[in-house]
Amino acid sequence: MTDRLILDADDVRRALIRIAHEIVERNGGTDDLVLVGVRTRGVPLARRLAALVEQHEAASVPVGSLDITYYRDDLTPLAHAPIVKRTDAMPDVANRTVVLVDDVLFTGRTIRAALDALIDQGRPRAVRLAVLVDRGHRELPIRPDHVGKNLPTSGDELVHVRLQETDGVDEVVIARDAEPAA
Repeated sequence: MTDRLILDADDVRRALIRIAHEIVERNGGTDDLVLVGVRTRGVPLARRLAALVEQHEAASVPVGSLDITYYRDDLTPLAHAPIVKRTDAMPDVANRTVVLVDDVLFTGRTIRAALDALIDQGRPRAVRLAVLVDRGHRELPIRPDHVGKNLPTSGDELVHVRLQETDGVDEVVIARDAEPAA
């Protein structure tokens, strides 16, 4: 399997700066704004976006994280016991605009699960979606509001987002799956 570099560290940084500006502009400022990262890589992305907003707007934006393990629709009784990670103290989301943050948008099933988990935390005024990469292939009617990179892919390609916080490097690569999807 050979990796093809799509975004390097500077590209990731520029994409996040743009997304942060778009979020503030669309929200009309930072009032009642909450960023919620979907574990695993959505959490550091949400934290980076919050830091960028604070840097440019001089306003702090609360950040939460969601573990969607039990909300997934692909868990079966025969599946191995899932590893549930802690959902950090979630800021109050009731009557606020929540921006869900994830690394890659693919079929939409992860975001569907994140919406279910989020609603269990309260009823937001609005929910928006920010992703670093939108690779297409949607199975559900879910679309991002803020995208770092639209990346058309084939079914036998894998998109890997690597972040400094989790992987020691900032980059997005495409790898071809050894066994193409049916």
